[in-house]
Amino acid sequence: MLAMADAPDITSAKSATKVITLGCRLNAYESDVMAQNARDVGDQGAVVINTCAVTNDAVAESRRQVRKAKRDNPDARIIVTGCAAQINPTMFADMTEVDQVLGNHEKMSPLSFGPDAPTERIRVNDIMSVRETAPQFMGSDNAPAIKSQNRSRAFLQVQNGCDHRCTFCIIPYGRGNSRSVPAGEIVGSIKSLVKQGYNEVVLTGVDLSSWGTDLPGTPPLGDLVRRILKLVPDLPRLRMSSIDPAEVDDVLFNLLVSEPRMSPYLHLSLQAGDDMILKRMKRRHLRADAVDLCERLRAARPEFTFGADIIAGFPTENDAMFENSLSVVSEIGIPWLHVFPFSPREGTPAAKIPPVNGNIVKARAKRLRDAGDVVKATHLQTRIGDEDEALFEETGLGRLPDFSLIAVDNPAAAGSLARVRITGATDTQLIGTLI
Repeated sequence: MLAMADAPDITSAKSATKVITLGCRLNAYESDVMAQNARDVGDQGAVVINTCAVTNDAVAESRRQVRKAKRDNPDARIIVTGCAAQINPTMFADMTEVDQVLGNHEKMSPLSFGPDAPTERIRVNDIMSVRETAPQFMGSDNAPAIKSQNRSRAFLQVQNGCDHRCTFCIIPYGRGNSRSVPAGEIVGSIKSLVKQGYNEVVLTGVDLSSWGTDLPGTPPLGDLVRRILKLVPDLPRLRMSSIDPAEVDDVLFNLLVSEPRMSPYLHLSLQAGDDMILKRMKRRHLRADAVDLCERLRAARPEFTFGADIIAGFPTENDAMFENSLSVVSEIGIPWLHVFPFSPREGTPAAKIPPVNGNIVKARAKRLRDAGDVVKATHLQTRIGDEDEALFEETGLGRLPDFSLIAVDNPAAAGSLARVRITGATDTQLIGTLI
């Protein structure tokens, strides 16, 4: 499962086209590309809603954003795309506010925008037939960066799609099978991003750890990371988005613990801490695999921290199974926890299993969040007295390599790196001074 963006984001820089982004960081990257494509081919002032399908709530929010976009922009052409549109294009085409529905493949083409763009109401290809990955500008001197909402770091798509079929997940049907961007094109893009002044690049994808499985020689993700670090020596900081704990290869592990430019932070696609639930989810790891990985990383590099996605109330989850998921939060020590109450998605096997009572699911999600908050507050207290390097964001806060946020009286410019001394902490962030 992809790590989610915090809220809908609107991209409209130097262009009348607005792109409203829901869901993951990969969607945000692709929104930036769409906005650039619209500028390049002659902007038509459309509003594009890049939808998410990861939960029923995400689909409902996508529909709300469509209606809001039309209210706010009554004369604009409304285009709907993204995973929810790919999976159920007719649902969006039937909305009176919508002028066109584009599939996830079609949205990446410059030909989908501008005065000569095809106008048929639904342009959605069979995503399973798509073999291209991120053809947009890869390796060129204007490689597109998707920037986070604070505009301080660049996210770069290196992989798309997923070959696995977790029983709760609809995303493969919105993204297709796994496809990798060749390493040479990725390196070229990162060189361009460094020239543009970015001090941190985040590698992102639908199933990032499967990068390379479709390339000649099936190189592991660690080979890509090693090549980036070797060939782009001026890149100060490299980080990865969500990764499967079963797929950290030996080369990647060694780089994570030995290379100072690799952030000592991993966001794990964990999903549960109980082996029976993990098996019913058809995950590739067991509880012990995740715990062992985290223990080995932290033993070799003590400053390592972790984020994770956990689903509360997966069908058949009883009290004992839930307690196993709850206890893994403190056993691993996961300060950056994303909790998702289980939401059945039509078309997935898990949707056919009798669900856990909704009130129980809600209560379990709260207990997981509370446990994560305790771990976060404890972690932040351990950082008091340290010195570290922060990447400053437009909010004025700095982000440390271990993903902690720090507030200082006179923050450095957004996007810049600066040394900080940590003098205190709240429950959610650090307090410090510039050195």
